[in-house]
Amino acid sequence: MRFDSSFLDNLRDRLPISEVIGKRVTWDKRKTNAARGDWWACCPFHGEKTPSFHCEDRKGRYHCFGCGVSGDHFRFLTELDGLSFPEAVEQIADLAGVSVPAPDPQAARREKVRASLSDVMELATGFYQQQLQTSQGARARAYLRDRGLSGKTIEAFRLGFAPDGRNVLKEYLASKGVERQQIEACGLVVHGPNIAVSYDRFRDRIMFPILNSREKVIAFGGRAMSADSPAKYLNSNETELFHKGQVLYNFSRARRAGQGANSAGTVIAVEGYMDVIGLYQAGIENAVAPLGTALTENQLELLWRMTPEPVLCFDGDEAGLRAANRTADIALSGLKPGKSVRFALLPQGKDPDDLVREEGRQAFDAVIGKARPLADMLWMRETSADVFDTPEKRAALEAKFKTITAAIGDEAVQRHYVQDMRDRLHAYFESSNARSATGSGGDRFRRDAPRRGQRPGDARAGRRYAMSHQLARSALVRGASSLPVLRESALALTLVNHPELLITEFDEVAAIEFDHPQMVAVLSNLLDICASSETMERDAVRSELDKRGYGDLIGQIDQQIRNTREWTATTEAALEDAREAFHQLLSLFRRTQVLRLQKTELEQDIADATESGDDEAVPQLIRSLQSIQLEVERLEHQDALIEGFGVLSGRVRGAAAK
Repeated sequence: MRFDSSFLDNLRDRLPISEVIGKRVTWDKRKTNAARGDWWACCPFHGEKTPSFHCEDRKGRYHCFGCGVSGDHFRFLTELDGLSFPEAVEQIADLAGVSVPAPDPQAARREKVRASLSDVMELATGFYQQQLQTSQGARARAYLRDRGLSGKTIEAFRLGFAPDGRNVLKEYLASKGVERQQIEACGLVVHGPNIAVSYDRFRDRIMFPILNSREKVIAFGGRAMSADSPAKYLNSNETELFHKGQVLYNFSRARRAGQGANSAGTVIAVEGYMDVIGLYQAGIENAVAPLGTALTENQLELLWRMTPEPVLCFDGDEAGLRAANRTADIALSGLKPGKSVRFALLPQGKDPDDLVREEGRQAFDAVIGKARPLADMLWMRETSADVFDTPEKRAALEAKFKTITAAIGDEAVQRHYVQDMRDRLHAYFESSNARSATGSGGDRFRRDAPRRGQRPGDARAGRRYAMSHQLARSALVRGASSLPVLRESALALTLVNHPELLITEFDEVAAIEFDHPQMVAVLSNLLDICASSETMERDAVRSELDKRGYGDLIGQIDQQIRNTREWTATTEAALEDAREAFHQLLSLFRRTQVLRLQKTELEQDIADATESGDDEAVPQLIRSLQSIQLEVERLEHQDALIEGFGVLSGRVRGAAAK
């Protein structure tokens, strides 16, 4: 039985060769680098004690440096197990979850047609490349030069030019013996029953060859040189070779580069051809692009074949944000444990090509380094467009997240998303309550309404409301407690000394629930200043806090921080050091709060079980309580800083604050 080459290519792309071979060998843990798809084992073809059998996922090949055997997925099974080629194909298709096509007497004929069409596309590519170097291509060369592309880059992507004539390419191909039916089948001309004479599809355009995974030209994208053209970019139509929703521009090169040392093992999806090419010239080769449309499910699958967590980078405008949101919805059904996407949003009005040309590679690397997980993208989308100040709006938001998480196919991932969104909603609604109470009517304060496991008099019971400036400064509150715990002081002082974080990390900041009354008031005022000020300069923020009566308090927690040498909260910390430490402190702070709530609930459960005479449940509840208490104590003493902090601030870890 003869199999279609595109079907075999699809099997190779869909299933890493390590999954085929890994069922017959034990990978050597010392030499193997699974993250890069680089595997080593003792050769299954000859006896050996030292691993010399090498397998590379990105190439889809294996090779033994001992006995010399090499091959692909299918050859491994035919040579090791003695399977026939059709049997090997069927076994690999089963592993990949793909149905083997029924025998088709026309398959060989179609394969022959495709081979001939590939030859025609290669001829067309060469013709366009030649035309770029002629006098007719001068304007196109000038455009590419103005976009900063070097001759080497133009050659690497085989860029060309389609002259402004109706029959230029058609006549060239005919002179080479290409038949009319072949030219039409390649999508190189516009034809049909209502068109008397076919004509070149691409005219007066810069040409971008589109390659398949085997680096064969299967289609073209054309960028119009005339501003009057109705379509700035034009792609080939669907053909026997080309199915737009199943192809990514620069796929093969990015797959190779994605395994390189400088790529962090990921692949970046951008929006356009020139973005990919501009990044390549800046040294970033692991970028791909859809072909003028939003990413499809098939294209996401292609990305996941290259890396478990591709970064989707969108232009910094409304259209880019809409595309990011559409892609977020598409990604949900394909999520698996360890398989997701991250989102990087560029500065307003910038695309990747602009950014690397104007500000260099470091600027783009910084954007990618701040890429946010899918859960964050979904959260920001649903909460940024409205104020959820009524029970009805909150119920609608909660229902929306239930609908979103229901689209996740994998049960384990869905369960964790449900929990994550539940935690976010709880924190968000609590914070919204606090903010909505600020500055309206008379004095506001933290009201105590009992929660489960709490009695009416418990200090931490109930919903939190922000206090007015007057109450926060009053003797009643100022004398009610001593200084805040260190972690609350560090979080608050970080925001005071680095107020830029109030803007860039607004969602995280707004969801903070401090326990200390004065810290609640400080946070409320910082958010108020952020909302009412045009700029967030440190001195201006400190001055405004002084006017509102918090100068002494800020001075006290500043001294508290300096005494304990938590230098990342001070003014001498660089912004990025402060940002990283802030996120770590916040994570520890929130985890401790959750554990304390669980501890309170367990204490109530123990009391209830004791009162009801459930002697069997009490010991287990006590063990759970002790475990949580130990974890709380561990977190309260855990250092939030990590190795390497302070480089940007000119410090080494643990250096004292001056």
